[in-house]
Amino acid sequence: MSIDYKDINDWEVLTPNGWQSFSGIKKVSKCKYVKFIFNSKNILICSIGHKLKRHDNVFIDTRKIKKGTKIISKDNNIEIVKQKLIINDDIDLYDLIEVNNGHEYYSNNILSSNCAFIDGIEEIWLSAQYTLSTGGRAIVLSTPNGVGNFFHKTWVEAEEGKNQFKTIRLPWYLHPERDQSWRDKQTELSGVKGAAQECDCDFSTSGNQVVSVDVLEFYKQTHIKDPVEKRGHNQDLWIWDYPNYSKNYILSADCARGDGGDYSAFHVIDVETMEQVAEYKGQLTTKDYGNLLVTTATDYNNALLIVENNNVGWATLQQIIDRNYQNTFYSTADLTVVDVEKSYSNKLNRIDKKMIAGFSTTTKNRPLIISNLELFCRQKQVVIKSNRLYEELNVFIWNGPKAEAMKGYNDDLVMAFGIGLWIRETALRLRNEQILYNKAMMNKISRVDSGIESNKDVRDTTSLTNPMKTWDFSTGGDINGKMGGKKESLKWLL
Repeated sequence: MSIDYKDINDWEVLTPNGWQSFSGIKKVSKCKYVKFIFNSKNILICSIGHKLKRHDNVFIDTRKIKKGTKIISKDNNIEIVKQKLIINDDIDLYDLIEVNNGHEYYSNNILSSNCAFIDGIEEIWLSAQYTLSTGGRAIVLSTPNGVGNFFHKTWVEAEEGKNQFKTIRLPWYLHPERDQSWRDKQTELSGVKGAAQECDCDFSTSGNQVVSVDVLEFYKQTHIKDPVEKRGHNQDLWIWDYPNYSKNYILSADCARGDGGDYSAFHVIDVETMEQVAEYKGQLTTKDYGNLLVTTATDYNNALLIVENNNVGWATLQQIIDRNYQNTFYSTADLTVVDVEKSYSNKLNRIDKKMIAGFSTTTKNRPLIISNLELFCRQKQVVIKSNRLYEELNVFIWNGPKAEAMKGYNDDLVMAFGIGLWIRETALRLRNEQILYNKAMMNKISRVDSGIESNKDVRDTTSLTNPMKTWDFSTGGDINGKMGGKKESLKWLL
């Protein structure tokens, strides 16, 4: 493939917004292309990966276009694909660069998009790194055009400080000749999503996120904020709220291999308010990660430490066990649901109960974890403060029946957050309810006191409606029939 750029002056192209100027023409030489034949006998030849606007005002990759697809043509008419041919032959193709006022134009009366995605951009960018490393500079300019592409990934990494780019947004209202009536017109022409992407610098996608775009936008506008402190060598540990001695916390963690392939991640969550108070996403060895988990959990009032034990999670858990952290989450090996009978937050009787350290994500409970996460977000019961978690939720999508990160992205923070909320909503809630039930039952048990008054045996039985004043219960009388003898504490019932 060869690419040749040509500057064009004083030329215009017909678009849905009338005749518009553009900055140049890109010539691409290829050995494979696609040919569309429409019901009107109109023909369009373009590169594989070019974008045409579908009847629902969404630009669609030519690889996804098939026979019967409805495509918008000139004057907002509809063309139906009658035949699609993939042709292996050398050809020179041309695309317009930076079409003004909408980035779209007519090709043979078919509405096309300009080159928002450059074919092979990853390879081109990799080659350019050698030139930039000697002192060059680069400006990457594009409309958002959704997530999951090179531009979005580079943008997210820039906001997280993982590359040297500085992000700049240039929304429509910065243009001195644009007003609200113009913006409303763009929505009529391109639809809500298309106009948001082209005019508002919005990275909204096709709507297949697990957590909807509207809900994510709510969190972005109301809760997402910079941490008050960043800790660690690479400042990977973000803190929003320091430990409060009067509160209880959950620390839920997902473990990575530690070799650079993926990320370890954890959240510290306020049990009562479901508020995110701290977060980590980075790359550590399993031993170092285990030490960080113990240190952070200890700082947050000996938080309940929940570690996902799939694969390398065992190595991290071993370090936690070696450190003798007392509030580690244990569960049964055959865990299918989380309830008070099968989940405990300490090591007591773990051998008798066949308990194992950590939490196992399975094909049975994973959909429940994700459904619970989506429900809490939709009902706005959780408080998400992290931009890193927000960005992961943006690319956490339904891929058929399975929820997962888009190709090239991670879902480590999403799954760690989901597991924490799941344990909070199931094991801890049911455990606390059982304690309340036990207390209520014990408060209904009559208390029998013994005493001597005027040489008379006194046996005073309190009303069943009165709460117990002591948890000590007499196990029998003395040889004279008086109450007393050995006593046993009933606190074990709690």
